Amino acid sequence: MRNPAERAMLALQAAGALAISPASIASELESARAKIARGMKRLAAISDDDLAIATVPRDEVWREDMVRLYRCKPLAEHPHAVPVLITYALVGRFQMIDLEADRSLVRKLLTQGFDVYFIDWGLPTRAQRWLTIDDYVSGYLDRCVGVIRERSGDDSVNLIGICQGGVFTACYAALFPDKVRNVAFTVTPIDFHGDKREPQAGAGYMNQWARALTPEDVDDLVDAYGGAPGSMVGLAFLMMNPVSNLTKYTIDLISVLDDDAKLLNFLRMERWIADRPDHPGEVFRQWFKDLYQDNKLIRNELVLGGRKVDLQNIMMPVLNIYATGDTIIPVSCSRGVGKYFGTRDYTEVAVPGGHIGTFVGGKAQKILAPTLADWFNARSGAPRKAATRRRARA
Repeated sequence: MRNPAERAMLALQAAGALAISPASIASELESARAKIARGMKRLAAISDDDLAIATVPRDEVWREDMVRLYRCKPLAEHPHAVPVLITYALVGRFQMIDLEADRSLVRKLLTQGFDVYFIDWGLPTRAQRWLTIDDYVSGYLDRCVGVIRERSGDDSVNLIGICQGGVFTACYAALFPDKVRNVAFTVTPIDFHGDKREPQAGAGYMNQWARALTPEDVDDLVDAYGGAPGSMVGLAFLMMNPVSNLTKYTIDLISVLDDDAKLLNFLRMERWIADRPDHPGEVFRQWFKDLYQDNKLIRNELVLGGRKVDLQNIMMPVLNIYATGDTIIPVSCSRGVGKYFGTRDYTEVAVPGGHIGTFVGGKAQKILAPTLADWFNARSGAPRKAATRRRARA
């Protein structure tokens, strides 16, 4: 009977580990060198057009300050009766909803016959440091909804809120319920202390960091910078998975150098990540103190412009989509929040993957857009007829 050492040696031999030799190492290094050389030539040949993101044709229909409202050119002759407005977060650029042609939430909704609008929050500067959450919700967002209602001739719109934009959307639906037909949240924190009540479900790094700060820490940061610099926000996201974010520029990048499609996917994602906007100071202050630290949204204690945000006013149908592997917005902060709304029509759907993977991951792509399309279709009526449609303002 062989001893453990002999059995281990045989296992290594069977696995080919002992086949490693100076010659085999040299061969592997030469293969890697040749692959990198080919990759460098390919990288040098890539143009800005190759890396274009957010390519769905669109028209700017309204602007104020740094904010823009776009209407995507419909793909259906008679789009659905109720327009859809997508509201993204301030901490990232809107391009995530239209990163690439085959990984585009916007494009998929357009192919389903929807009339799609989205907000570009732009690039705030110190000039916007005094903007509050109410300025975004009761100001920019409400004016965007007003433009869409006037153009479409419909009294209400469908809203899709993403992450931080989902919180803005929830506040809007609670404050202006008559203007909202249906509302969908995607990877949106509603219960900012959900990870404290369900620690077994996993705690979010951002939740823990935010609660580790004192209110004075938040005030000092905002007072010093006038906001949260985009580079600082970006670093916080990188530190959620530091090892992976270090190796992606070495191991991960080298592994895709000879696959044109994967290489372009990698570079387009990096282009989006690098375009990190600064965060207005007062919004940042409220976000950390009122939401991350005090969890005022689900307590109906959040006050915007002198008005209390009461989630029970959200009586319209609600669709809530969360990601099972989300480390930015923990599952416990998004899942099971229907009890906080006033609606009886509450639907909850889980998608596989992480926060960004919800919009670009292969598995999630098969669920997200079809779920949104089917849910809105069931609650918004059929596409409008040209004869009954009020003429939109040019």
